[in-house]
Amino acid sequence: MTAYRQELTPVSFLERAGTVYAERVAVIDGDRCYRYGEWRARSRRFAHALRAAGLKKDDRVALFALNSEPLLLAHLAVPQAGGVLVAINTRLNESEVAYILEHSGARFVFFSPELGPLPGGIALGDDFEAFVQTGEDAPVESWLEDEYDMIAIDYTSGTTGRPKGVVYHHRGAYLNGLALALENRLRADSVCLWTLPMFHCNGWCHTWALPAAGACSVSIPRVDPPQVWRLLEEQGVTHFNAAPTVLIMLANDPAAHRLSRRVRVCTGGAPPSPTLIAQMEELNIEIQHLYGLTESYGPFTLNVMQPGVSELPLEERARFMARQGVAHVAAGRQRVVDEEMRDVTPDAEALGEIVLQGNVVMKGYYRDPEATATAFRGGWFHTGDVAAMHPDGYIDIRDRKKDIIISGGENISTIEVEQAVMSHPDVLEAAVIAIPDQKWGEVPKAFVTMKPGRSLSEREVIEHVRERIAHYKAPREVEFGELPKTSTGKIQKYVLRDKAWAGQGGWAVGRAEPGLPKRGGGPPRKQAGRVN
Repeated sequence: MTAYRQELTPVSFLERAGTVYAERVAVIDGDRCYRYGEWRARSRRFAHALRAAGLKKDDRVALFALNSEPLLLAHLAVPQAGGVLVAINTRLNESEVAYILEHSGARFVFFSPELGPLPGGIALGDDFEAFVQTGEDAPVESWLEDEYDMIAIDYTSGTTGRPKGVVYHHRGAYLNGLALALENRLRADSVCLWTLPMFHCNGWCHTWALPAAGACSVSIPRVDPPQVWRLLEEQGVTHFNAAPTVLIMLANDPAAHRLSRRVRVCTGGAPPSPTLIAQMEELNIEIQHLYGLTESYGPFTLNVMQPGVSELPLEERARFMARQGVAHVAAGRQRVVDEEMRDVTPDAEALGEIVLQGNVVMKGYYRDPEATATAFRGGWFHTGDVAAMHPDGYIDIRDRKKDIIISGGENISTIEVEQAVMSHPDVLEAAVIAIPDQKWGEVPKAFVTMKPGRSLSEREVIEHVRERIAHYKAPREVEFGELPKTSTGKIQKYVLRDKAWAGQGGWAVGRAEPGLPKRGGGPPRKQAGRVN
């Protein structure tokens, strides 16, 4: 130990908050409420209880739990004990959960009773409280040897095979938490409503950002729109986080109303459409567009509003706000590159792949050196997202590499088509994918969910889109109904694609993977090979 170094860990956020914000409310979960002083003591007790039960350094502690105070507490107490947190997606099936428990080698397992018993696990509730009470609230001696030690393993969705375990380290969690507190304007008097699952990238690192700022968490197990609207007012909420599909659901709920105070919401997973931005403004909700992946601890870039943009007409303002933006204050660097890792021309037109490098890039995939080497080729993390770089340094995602539609040699961005579809006043949500076509190879198809009580025909949707973008980009088919989604509200395009390409032997077999453009841009070229 030296006088000029202390290993960075978000555990220090709660230790400090327990003194500085001792009397401020840290967590509200139903009828339970903890102030920071007592919540710090509770974290210490949980950490001591884990050690007393046999936890060794770097043992994995899994939680299969809905949003709740115990899950939030585990984000501080598990690393404080010297363990590694594994927060599991609550929408996974039994075999998927079993795989993660086995792959991670979880030593301890805790679960929400509503999700069913897990072998050898401890149910959150009376059993969990009894376990915590076996610990003491004395300070916990740190076992952290290096700030690059593991703090969490976050598993990807596994849409193309078994989920991968993304390894986070203490340094990255500390820096991303601190950056989000700053960039999201969190303060000690902020109140955040947990509409985002805490297991998802550890709540986009807000599980650590909130105690860093001394802010209050209001926990709810699931997104229930009437309850969300009630709590936004009753609890004086200033912040929440959600994917655009969740915002659409909230905006179109009968309980929706203009809030009495300005609320800031971080959104990511898809660019917010002009329609959604306008709806949020009417509800007194300010949108902050973020971009990132599980492999980047959640948020890596954000759309920093420039002077004068807020005064632009809605359509122009929305186009700017839809950009994924620039790396946040602690993230590192983002580039848009061609297949030879050369930067594309920053003209807002040339396309390439977004690659990332810096403080909040994962340490690697747990027990998967081959996948780690592939993701880190060339010394950068490859996102698989295709984007353009603007002259001002802002990135602008045009699609996932695998989502770009190549129709008759022309590239079509599904995002562009989706936004055109969603500009129709009767459309609630939309997703666009490539479907096979004998003449053009593939063409766009739109899947549309209508607003309640509205009616639309396929021809009306197609004509609406053709009035807004090039005719060849308009969907050739439209299917109406509910859209499959992840637990965070992100539309699962792979489910739609698998169905559409079933007659071709499957999507990965029936089409070729689009390549990246050469220097200066131009359309991606087709390559043989399997789509990831």
